[in-house]
Amino acid sequence: MHILVLGAAGMVGRKLLERLARDGHLGGREITRATLHDVVEPSAPDGASFQTEASASDFAQPGEAERLIAGRPDVIFHLAAIVSGEAEADFEKGDRINLDGTRFLFDAIRRIAGYNPRVVFTSSIAVFGAPFPEAIGDEFFLTPLTSYGTQKAIGELLLADYTRRGFFDGVGIRLPTICVRPGRPNKAASGFFSNIIREPLNGEEAILPVPDSVRHSHASPRSAVGFLMHAATIDGERLGPRRNITMPSVSVTVAEQIEALRRIAGDRVVSRIRRESDPTIERIVAGWPQKFDTQRARSLGFKAEDSFDEIIRIHIEDELGEKFVA
Repeated sequence: MHILVLGAAGMVGRKLLERLARDGHLGGREITRATLHDVVEPSAPDGASFQTEASASDFAQPGEAERLIAGRPDVIFHLAAIVSGEAEADFEKGDRINLDGTRFLFDAIRRIAGYNPRVVFTSSIAVFGAPFPEAIGDEFFLTPLTSYGTQKAIGELLLADYTRRGFFDGVGIRLPTICVRPGRPNKAASGFFSNIIREPLNGEEAILPVPDSVRHSHASPRSAVGFLMHAATIDGERLGPRRNITMPSVSVTVAEQIEALRRIAGDRVVSRIRRESDPTIERIVAGWPQKFDTQRARSLGFKAEDSFDEIIRIHIEDELGEKFVA
């Protein structure tokens, strides 16, 4: 099996490749080749038994998508995107990467006769917009309130239509906020959800820009990788024409996040969180959904954590070697 990972240098891309290298197979099929791409050259995962080829370029440039799929990969993981805050701040960049890049990729696949790969597209819960019901179910309509959400919603529609036309076999997964993200803060408007856990556990101060009452939905990086792998192997017949699925998640308030951190790490760690209101972040977050009813995803075999305590413990286990700065 030949896989292509777009956005392979990002956090989720790296973790996906680490898991694939560890397993050596996907859906029972041996992985023999992996093509890795990002705007900076990705690193090959340690211990991979399969051949890897990495490259760096702007995949939204004309001709890049054709080059990347020339080897006809069997599975394409499309993780490439700029994050929500950056897409809102720079409209043209967001449209070019998140919308045009996706369309160029889909069209490049369409133009190869007899080629029908599985395409896994990472969408977002940002495709939904207020007003919300108490829990957003599978039938809730798409009314995004950010440019990022709009770009992802268009990608979902294209994926469903190109699948219907037989150009490829697509699955779109709407990711909740992935938390706790390792590394340093990024430009995502949702970044503070990870920051208020990650930095205090590292002995550093974290800024909380929104009220404690803000509620949001989360899944761990470990779950995100599981979503991607399951989406790559699930039987398309089970999905029918509804190819975009909201992933399972844990819905908590910021206050509940902080209390979970207190239970696990103690008051001293929690004291490293400093509240500093940011009206721009507050405005963006106010338009985000808070809770989901993901019966369809769970019935299809997608799994996530059951509590935010579990999400924090996974971060400590996977990223901190079971240790943190008390």
